[in-house]
Amino acid sequence: MIKQICLIFIAFLALNIHAQEGTTSPYSFYGLGSLKFKGTTENVSMGGLSIFTDSIHVNLRNPASYAGNSLKSLGNGHIVKFAVGGSSSNTTLKTNTVSNNTNAVTFDYLALSIPMGRLGMGFGLMPYTSVGYKLESISDENVLNYRYRGEGGVNKAFLGIGYLLAENLRVGVDANYNFGNSQNTVVNFRYDNEGTPLQYHSREVNRSDLSGLNFNLGLTYTPMISEKLQLTSSITFSPKADLTSTNQRTFASVVVSSTGQEFAVTEVETDLEALGLDKTVLTLPTKTALGVGIGQPRKWFLGAEYTMLKTSEFSNEIFSFENATYEDASTISVGGFFIPQYNAFKYWKRAVYRAGIRYENTGLKIQNEAINEFGMSFGVGLPVGNAFSNVNFGIEVGQRGTINQNLVKENFVNFQLSLSLNDRWFVKRKYN
Repeated sequence: MIKQICLIFIAFLALNIHAQEGTTSPYSFYGLGSLKFKGTTENVSMGGLSIFTDSIHVNLRNPASYAGNSLKSLGNGHIVKFAVGGSSSNTTLKTNTVSNNTNAVTFDYLALSIPMGRLGMGFGLMPYTSVGYKLESISDENVLNYRYRGEGGVNKAFLGIGYLLAENLRVGVDANYNFGNSQNTVVNFRYDNEGTPLQYHSREVNRSDLSGLNFNLGLTYTPMISEKLQLTSSITFSPKADLTSTNQRTFASVVVSSTGQEFAVTEVETDLEALGLDKTVLTLPTKTALGVGIGQPRKWFLGAEYTMLKTSEFSNEIFSFENATYEDASTISVGGFFIPQYNAFKYWKRAVYRAGIRYENTGLKIQNEAINEFGMSFGVGLPVGNAFSNVNFGIEVGQRGTINQNLVKENFVNFQLSLSLNDRWFVKRKYN
């Protein structure tokens, strides 16, 4: 059954990956774009909560989760965990005067975790941020002045290790290689004195190719505080890091057709080297997350997490925004899960039911208006095959932004689908 589910999942991604846009948010215009990865489907279904770890799911937000012993109930060998996920986002964009519906289908993560006794290793690939917007600036006379669009984003390839220091104490570290590009285009429409569009308009295109390393440190402590109850505490820390940005900027005179297509007549590339902007440094801010929770193993769990992101440290020399500033960001997440009976014969009693909420101050302020985000999420994990593999479904409903100062409010519904597959490796062969 697992093979059939994998084929369906791969076909689903293949149909959409060629033309996928990671986001359609106008707020991806700023900085590195919209933060794309907020955890696995299991994390997102619990309000983004990332403090819980177990033997059959990959936790990509805390590298300490790679460490630990395999499930003893499956005999010898080590339980290797494989995870792959994708999502579909449906968003309604609203201003004071208009609204529009958008959709994006994306690949979210691909990862493998290999426990080896007290030591464990994890590696994989995921999108980190995403840029995808199409905006227009219209004057008070209802005349189109500017048209903006952007695409691209930053991806992350990671390799991490975790180690079991004591029975309930784990530590770990991820090394992340960030790479990608961002392209932003603005067309300035020109008119004569009578308001008639001119034949030629001007266009500016900026492209930045980004690369660089950053690290993520993690620690979890999970003692039993009674015969049935287990306490879970977690901390992760990502120090400030720099990405190298190789930049290009071109100006062009363009003819715009009635369908909106642009045809360049003349094009000139700016000598950014002479301005000292051909290679710049983009600063990734410090991130710290603290969480605590309580639960009964293989039965239920409830936890909370607070994340601090020093977005005020963010900088990019080649771009500056007159109407936008950054302050420190923060996120509060509360969530958990419930399993009616993990070893029951009835199928639905073995399912994992998840729910959570989160509130996020993104750190972005536009025209002195804070851009905040709120989401409620629900999910279910359905067991499939052997070795406690499962397929996970999640849905998140929420909103981002505001209509104040003629900004955009986004009402979104996100659907997540993932596979968490487990197999036994390194089995010792026995001979009679």
